[in-house]
This record gives sequence, structure tokens and C-alpha cells, in this order.
Amino acid sequence: MVMIKVAMGLMVGAAMVAASPVMAHGQEISNDLERCGADARGPAVLVDVRGFVAATGKVRIQSYPATRAAWLAKGEWLNRIDTAVKPANGTMRFCVPVPKSGEYGIAVRHDRDGNGKTDISRDGGGFSNNPAISIFNLGKPGVEKAAFHVGPGVTKITINLKYM
Repeated sequence: MVMIKVAMGLMVGAAMVAASPVMAHGQEISNDLERCGADARGPAVLVDVRGFVAATGKVRIQSYPATRAAWLAKGEWLNRIDTAVKPANGTMRFCVPVPKSGEYGIAVRHDRDGNGKTDISRDGGGFSNNPAISIFNLGKPGVEKAAFHVGPGVTKITINLKYM
């Protein structure tokens, strides 16, 4: 009898997972600026990241759904671009596609030594809408401060990097 209940429970659980809508999380993409060009169909975000203090290391840019549950949560990002820092006049440009029109947030980290770890005293970061960050909120603003609307085309934003 216990075996039957366990089997039934597993089948119900499997059916619930199969019936749940799946949203693609964690897609690493290249920085293809043509996706945000004149012929772009969107939806996408054209992001100018400004204020690099050094032309060293790596920069990571990630898009998130603008929900409290997903914002800056491990594994909840939608698209990620990791690339070497090559700023022109302290600025780099990225094209970040999103699945559909709606509310999103963007997070950027400049890993100055490229070691893959965040060093709060050396590395820089920034967020969509350029909210204030401090040591008191561990440099992580709430989603309500970083959320912005992406329409059906290309939405342009600027993120100013901040260093502690």
C-alpha cells in the first residue's frame, strides 16, 4: 500500500512538472550588436555601460525578470554576456535580447582582475536605472529600483559603473 502511494505521488509530481510552463534561464550568449541594429526586431535592450576605471579583467552583464523572486537570485538570470573589458573612452555597448516585452532588470559586474570572484573593494558594478548602492545593502538594490519596461523593439539604457 505504501509503495502504491509513493508511486502515485511520484506520478502526480512528474505530471505537475510536465504541465508547468518552462522559462529558459541561464543562457550564455555572445555580444551580438547586430541584434540591436537598424533591422532589429526585438525585444532587446541596448546597454551602454560607462565608467570603467581600468581596461582590464572581464565584464559580465545579466538580464533578469523584474520580480522579487528572480531579481539577482542565483540561476534566475535570463541571458548572460561574459567578455573581456575593452572600453572605448570608458564605455562598452551590449545587446541583450529578452524573451518578450515586459519588466526586466540588468546587472553588470566589472571583475577587474578577471578571477571570477567579486572583490567589493576593487570590482565595479551597476544596475539598470542606476540606483544608489552601498555597503549596507551589499551593493544589491531592490528590484523596484532597477526594473524598467522593454517594449517590442530595442530599448536603450545606460548603466554607470560604481566602485566602492
